[in-house]
Amino acid sequence: MNLKKFWYLTLITLIMIVMIGCDKNDLTIENDTNSENKDEVVEYTPEEGGQIIVPLTNFNTLNPLITENSSYYFLSKLIFEGLFEFDKDLNVKNQLAESYNIKDDGRIIEIKLKNNIFWHDGERFKPEDVVFTVNTIKYASADSTYKQMFTNSIGSRVMSDTRKILDVSIKDSDSIVITFDKGFSNNLEVLTFPIIPKHIFTSGKAGNNYFAKALETSNYRPIGTGPFKFESYENMKEIRLSANDKYRDGKPYINEIIGRVLENEEDILTAFETGQINIATTVDVDWDKYSQNSRIKSLEFVSGNYEFLGFNFRKELFSGEKGQGLRRAMAYGINRQSIIQKLYLGHGTQIDVPVHPDSWLLSEKANTFGYNLELAKEELKKIGWKDINEDGFLEDENGKTISIKILTNSYNLMRFRTAEMIKDDLKKLGINATIYPENKKQDNITIEDIKKQWTEINQFINGSDYDIAILGWQLSVIPDLSFAFHSSQIPYNTNFIRYSNENMDKLLQNTFLVTTREEKLKAYDELQGFIVEDLPYLSLFFKNKALLIDNKIIGDFEPTFFNIYKGIEKCYIPKSLQ
Repeated sequence: MNLKKFWYLTLITLIMIVMIGCDKNDLTIENDTNSENKDEVVEYTPEEGGQIIVPLTNFNTLNPLITENSSYYFLSKLIFEGLFEFDKDLNVKNQLAESYNIKDDGRIIEIKLKNNIFWHDGERFKPEDVVFTVNTIKYASADSTYKQMFTNSIGSRVMSDTRKILDVSIKDSDSIVITFDKGFSNNLEVLTFPIIPKHIFTSGKAGNNYFAKALETSNYRPIGTGPFKFESYENMKEIRLSANDKYRDGKPYINEIIGRVLENEEDILTAFETGQINIATTVDVDWDKYSQNSRIKSLEFVSGNYEFLGFNFRKELFSGEKGQGLRRAMAYGINRQSIIQKLYLGHGTQIDVPVHPDSWLLSEKANTFGYNLELAKEELKKIGWKDINEDGFLEDENGKTISIKILTNSYNLMRFRTAEMIKDDLKKLGINATIYPENKKQDNITIEDIKKQWTEINQFINGSDYDIAILGWQLSVIPDLSFAFHSSQIPYNTNFIRYSNENMDKLLQNTFLVTTREEKLKAYDELQGFIVEDLPYLSLFFKNKALLIDNKIIGDFEPTFFNIYKGIEKCYIPKSLQ
């Protein structure tokens, strides 16, 4: 498995809190003062002007179709727009599309485009731009950002799979027709990729060189339809954006956004704390320390980082009815809230399925198990396990002491401590557990140490030399759980637990093949019901993150794991603070 893609893989496709919109109405702000009786009340009125400095890490292209840098991806969403975008419930809503009509059991989508849209260079947005963008992506190599559904490595993020588009054509002056190879449930979600302007790339002779030009990594000048337009780029230093005064929803209040390139996440936080940048995303879980700083406000949201405990289904221990009983016992017997509160300082969201807690697809069945030691012990009694020799550990019907090997990347200290807490919880159930690979050092852990340990973990996984594994996925906004649970994915290591169940395969196929939103909701409800029944994973939680914002920026953002700057175009800086 590729380490870089395990930790970071692209975008996207690409988990959220309830959104609070930035308001253009007057806002009242209370500031700390030396007043003996009460805070001074300052009233601000929205007005234009000022700049916001946001962080970037080193990246190799400004091209939105092929970038793999998440910090530039988020910035590029201020420049470029798609036919559709995701709302706070992770459902699809119109962006450049005015309306759509799904036909032929989901195989054909007719889309009417908005007619008041202009590119940043003043040219009108046309159906030809959509056709050109789709054909550019289809022309691109197989590992292009919007061409693949997911990569075969743990931690990968599901992306927009445009390979399913057979054809795109122009119906009339403001409409297009997109034809897929077959109807499927994510047909609208696929159409969230950024649209690029055809006229920029099609001067000169005709041919595929147009597409090659649109896929260049160097000397790329971003031109989009979004609320901010590209002004300049100083290599490895900064990007400058300015407010789009022709934006269809009105010119943003903020005049300028600067993306400043910094070396790593630690440097970003230092720059934020010292006032060199105005926005940063948290790295660790201790952002409550900023609550006493009047210059900083934090907005917490559910990230896409899903932590889970996977069972090795090649082990007899987890097979059959007794194996299912053991999995249920562990679901009741592991105190996930304790892990969230003690290790993550409350910044996690417990759930029983790998579906984002904010998703419109989330079922009521997704929160079935709570910590209940007595119910856990009852499940173990049902499968015939007893402490025969009264040594504190359970034995099976043959008198063999139950022992479980917990695999995790112990150089990730949060995972290691999670494993320790799970080990303690299993001990309370009478199950002896050990953790490996051994955490040989908690300080001065190098990249080489981490790489070496991941190689070792991959060997254990490929050889099925473990009982349970505590790992994580960085899930996408585009739902599809086949990579983790469908039997066809066992050879590709995404279904590394070797889980094979005919009912699961059928349910996963159904979630993919249904063609209406109503059918999709029902299919995901049935799928989640089976997941909590059969427990291929013991879901732990989704990690929460926070967006840290300089308090001079008025009007709350709407941060999500797939668009951290959502809402910035509606915010403003008071004239006195610009």
